[in-house]
Amino acid sequence: MIPITQVELPGFKKLSEGKVRTMFDLGKELLIVTTDRISAFDVVMPDGIPGKGKVLNNLSKFWFDMLGVEHHMISIDLPADLEKFEFLRGRSMIVNKTEIFPIECVARGYILGSGWKDYQATGEVCGEKLPQGLKLADKLPEPIFTPATKETSGHDININFEETCKRIGKETATKLRDLTLSIYKKAHDFALTKGIILADTKLEFGSVGGKIKLCDEALTPDSSRFWLAKAYKPGSNPPSFDKQFLRDYLESIRWDKKPPAPQLPADVVNKTADKYLEAYQLLTGKDLP
Repeated sequence: MIPITQVELPGFKKLSEGKVRTMFDLGKELLIVTTDRISAFDVVMPDGIPGKGKVLNNLSKFWFDMLGVEHHMISIDLPADLEKFEFLRGRSMIVNKTEIFPIECVARGYILGSGWKDYQATGEVCGEKLPQGLKLADKLPEPIFTPATKETSGHDININFEETCKRIGKETATKLRDLTLSIYKKAHDFALTKGIILADTKLEFGSVGGKIKLCDEALTPDSSRFWLAKAYKPGSNPPSFDKQFLRDYLESIRWDKKPPAPQLPADVVNKTADKYLEAYQLLTGKDLP
């Protein structure tokens, strides 16, 4: 399978190109194409991961369908005027145009990553006081809402709830917090039935006609940290179904984490692809369409 890393659709206006997704204007709606691009340490790799875009697209659809919340997805079926672009099949989604809130909505049920670093330094994460003596990857007494800014380059910046209220208003911030935690808890409990721990997730919301809708991607290995439940052990960093294998490789070759990124060996590409596909299969109980 040849990875799809660049997307051009003659006759259709390209609106934006992110690290993974490319967006086109369809008039009243948007087309989001999920490519096979992959980034690590905020740098896009020169090699795509075959099938990754289809995994992310179909897993997002799976969650949109089962969560029971308002979302921006209309369909993953191609309209007649796009059917000639066969490569879009399975990796594209027709969505409503939304006004995106400038906040990354993060829910954490376990202490890891940037949250672990903040906890070690202050005993808090985004203003949320946590119990003393937690170990790396410990489950929290209750999931917490840890918002962040949406940065156009570099890492998003963790902020507290008070700062979130200043940026988008207290009423909206409260709604997004409650919705984020509700989605996390439902997805976490479902994933456990599949032998998977959802450690944390990053969600994006927008507004359509005053209604809040879940947007972008939903609970994928790019936006969430999934662990195999039987391999979970507090005090250590559990193996995850995401790009961790890629990050570990890049650390092993002492790359300086600055562009240009190095070419990836075939085994790194293939094992990363396998991790994404395994996450889809375990969570949905199905093979990728």
